[in-house]
Amino acid sequence: MAQHDLLIVGAGPVGLSLALALKDSGLAIALADARPRDAVAADPRALALAHGTRLTLEHLGVWNALPATPIRHIHISQQGGFGRTRLDADDYGLPALGYVVRAGALAEALRDAVERTGITVMDQTEVTGLTAGADAVTASLAGDGSTLHGATACARLVACAEGGLQAGTPDIVERDYGQHAIIANVGIAGRHGETAFERFTSEGPIALLPHGDHYALVHVASPRRATELLALPDAAYLQHLRQRFGSRVQLASVAGRQRYPLVLRYRRDPVGSRTVWLGNAAQTLHPVAGQGFNLALRDVWALARTLLDYRGDPGLAGTLAAWRDARRLDRFGAINFTDSLVRIFSNDFAPLHHARGAALFALDMLPPLRHFIARRMMFGARAWP
Repeated sequence: MAQHDLLIVGAGPVGLSLALALKDSGLAIALADARPRDAVAADPRALALAHGTRLTLEHLGVWNALPATPIRHIHISQQGGFGRTRLDADDYGLPALGYVVRAGALAEALRDAVERTGITVMDQTEVTGLTAGADAVTASLAGDGSTLHGATACARLVACAEGGLQAGTPDIVERDYGQHAIIANVGIAGRHGETAFERFTSEGPIALLPHGDHYALVHVASPRRATELLALPDAAYLQHLRQRFGSRVQLASVAGRQRYPLVLRYRRDPVGSRTVWLGNAAQTLHPVAGQGFNLALRDVWALARTLLDYRGDPGLAGTLAAWRDARRLDRFGAINFTDSLVRIFSNDFAPLHHARGAALFALDMLPPLRHFIARRMMFGARAWP
């Protein structure tokens, strides 16, 4: 039986970040991931990293290895109505409000750093049958890529950071938004000027995030409409985007369209007996405002600080409860923040249409309110007074 102080299930960016944050803790740590390493590194999704996330990745020693594109300006508007607002990094004395990086590139940089510490990473290893006892959790390990094929692992704490939540269990809250996200790469004529666009439409938000010398697109629409848009030739779909954004950005090409459904799912309690859930295993958020990974990394960093402060047995109920309680405000704040944005900005109800315009106008005219929203997106609950 393999013995660990901490077994992390999932060797994606969230699980790898936790391992790296605890590399000097003295804990015996191992990671297991059901996927091959190459599959994790090939993840094409574009992640929006807040400035606070950059600070954490600098602490972890991986920031300089990332091919990250800065976002220095964010232009927010709604289609067919007045009101817009703009956020600028210079207003906060920062090099950028956020950054865009490919998920696979982030995972690869974190993996390289973890391997330099000597922490064990078991690829193609499925962890099943978690059973919590008084002193440890036991689990079965299986997979062609594992030297522990068919073995049993024992850990004082298991951190589940792999895969999304499964609906149907009493502790999981679920809301189907009735939307799908189309993601793609969009070429531009000229330069993007490190400017991101968030455009609210009656079907849902459309975001353009500077990524390299092009844009990463996140286009939200109803499932039926997403099917229609995916069926369009590239030229016709590109024209559709041009009509949504107008002349504020010169779109030149589109490639690599994919889709995925959008739901809100979260565990009411991310702590169990000698078990914690992190990242998408704890909460799956709508991509509006790009809060998902940033919240996950704040959870990871706080968990690492809690385990370092309490020392001893990492799976004690009191230790895990202290982390959960400390994270409650930020966690539910982010969940409710993104959910409220979707509800307010993803419909064509006429009174709300005018109210949205007024809200965007107010943000532009009231710097303290605008700055608060910007800091909330960059730092989470640390923005609260």
